[in-house]
Amino acid sequence: MVASASFIEFLREQLAPLGRITVRRMFGKAGVFCDGVMLGMVRDDTLYFRVDDGNRHALREAEAFPPLNYAKKGGTIDLSFWRAPERLFDDPDELVAWARSAMEAARRVAAKRERAAPKQRKTRPVRR
Repeated sequence: MVASASFIEFLREQLAPLGRITVRRMFGKAGVFCDGVMLGMVRDDTLYFRVDDGNRHALREAEAFPPLNYAKKGGTIDLSFWRAPERLFDDPDELVAWARSAMEAARRVAAKRERAAPKQRKTRPVRR
């Protein structure tokens, strides 16, 4: 199970203060998006938030849990998504604060990818 309908609905309600929350299946997991930015992932009704160098310190409590990962060629690949502590689900304001931090990390990652992407050359029409 990736994410139950009830868990997805719970996330939409809890994270609504951030903006438009959508969830879509991807790679055996479910991506959690806010206004088109993927701030988290869900696997087995467990929420994982996006982490980067900018929010690692703020979310350090989540380091106590293994990060989201997947198996590849006999090994395990850790992703930059850390498990949200269960206590956050009893504190909606703090859950939103963690999600906001994850959204900021997701925006930084997206901006970094845009800068690193090769620029496409504009082609000029052939004159005859």
